[in-house]
Amino acid sequence: MTQDWTIQTRSEICTATQAGFAAGQVFHTLLFREADGLRREDLCDEGLRARPPDAPVPFSQWRSKFEPPPAKPPEPLGKQSAEQLLRAYMADSDPKLRNVRYILAIMLERKRILKEVETARAEDGSLLRIYQFPKTGEALVIPDPQLRMDQIAEVQMEVAELLGAPATGSA
Repeated sequence: MTQDWTIQTRSEICTATQAGFAAGQVFHTLLFREADGLRREDLCDEGLRARPPDAPVPFSQWRSKFEPPPAKPPEPLGKQSAEQLLRAYMADSDPKLRNVRYILAIMLERKRILKEVETARAEDGSLLRIYQFPKTGEALVIPDPQLRMDQIAEVQMEVAELLGAPATGSA
């Protein structure tokens, strides 16, 4: 007989008292066999003591210290916000934004939002990268600023700040 042993994840509240567990608090996990599988109860000390003497006997029982789930890390790059920022900076002819536009285009290319379709040379000999939004067919011409490796980290931090992401200081 094959049995599917699916066990539910740990609860953040006591099954009996509905009180939330605090970080480091000892709690008790009880597993009960039921017709449709296993049922899990996570109980604080008070909830365990309050169980009536005639309560069902668990199949398995153990103690653990509650560790809150880790906070979800922020998305390193919000797809929409990076695209919106690039679109806004494309409309702004400020030469100071040249590096930021380039890094945003590369970031969106890595996320497969933009696709580089061609490179060309401008009349002054500078390299131009032609990108396209595959979904809409819209094209962008981004001058390649020919950044050196030692400049990339600084521009990445600037872009991270613009996007509201925490700057890590590493490239």
